[in-house]
Amino acid sequence: MRRRLIALCISLLGAATALPPAQAAVSVSIGINIGAYPQMVVVPGYPVYYAPALGANFFFYDGLYWVLDGDDWYMSSWYNGPWSLVQPAFVPYYLLRVPVRYYMAPPAYFRGWQPGAPPRWGQHWGPQWEQRHRDWDRWNRSAVPKPAPLPVYQRAYSGERYPGPQQQADLQARNYRYQPRAEVARDFMQQQPERRGPAGEPPRRQAQPPQPPQPRHEPRMPPSREPDRDMPPQREQPRGEGPPRREAAPPRAPERPPMVHPNESQRQPPGRAEPQERGRGREQGEPGRDRRDEGPGRPQR
Repeated sequence: MRRRLIALCISLLGAATALPPAQAAVSVSIGINIGAYPQMVVVPGYPVYYAPALGANFFFYDGLYWVLDGDDWYMSSWYNGPWSLVQPAFVPYYLLRVPVRYYMAPPAYFRGWQPGAPPRWGQHWGPQWEQRHRDWDRWNRSAVPKPAPLPVYQRAYSGERYPGPQQQADLQARNYRYQPRAEVARDFMQQQPERRGPAGEPPRRQAQPPQPPQPRHEPRMPPSREPDRDMPPQREQPRGEGPPRREAAPPRAPERPPMVHPNESQRQPPGRAEPQERGRGREQGEPGRDRRDEGPGRPQR
């Protein structure tokens, strides 16, 4: 049973150290309450600030606040939290190099260590950590980066005016443009809440004035021409042929010359005229018959 418990602890420790910095930080609440913005002083020869008047191991490095409480490191973008837990494998080296004398509340395991030297983290965290971070206490002291600027705008927010996490992210985005160098700090800043309104409220969409309804443009069709009722219907011309052919008019019947009766030129003697009704049919003839086909006329008496 004991062996299983030890194996489980080793596996959990290995999984925690293998996590990326973004997953290693967990939001927590610690027992440190800072009522006002603290006085920060640069550690000579280091890009780190510390708070000499606070009874806590309080530092500022790479744009973030750092606190060592017991055996754990925490970080935050605001001086009074909320805080996020940082695994020992991801604590920046320049923080670990700060001499013991700048820890205002040194843990019990600091006893016996030299005040002017860094804490013995390899001795405290074990050989596995020390093997993975062999060069943590070796650096070029002539190439130390400059300290990051302090977010002094936070002095205006204390006590009841201290903002919540949502408003903190908005104020930080508007008033502090520093970009962290350490990977754990960059990942932490990317995980901050989205920027909201000036009071931490979600952004409101500006109401747009109502627009008048736009007329619908329908496609215009050419005016249709009604067929002329007086014109005869035209036959549709097939494609590919020439101009339409005119239909031939029906042939007209040949005009017959006026019929001249042979007896018309002979005048009847006066008093011998036949009655009108009697010669009516002979003068006009029957329809469709020509008197010239009837033969010689009757002899006169």
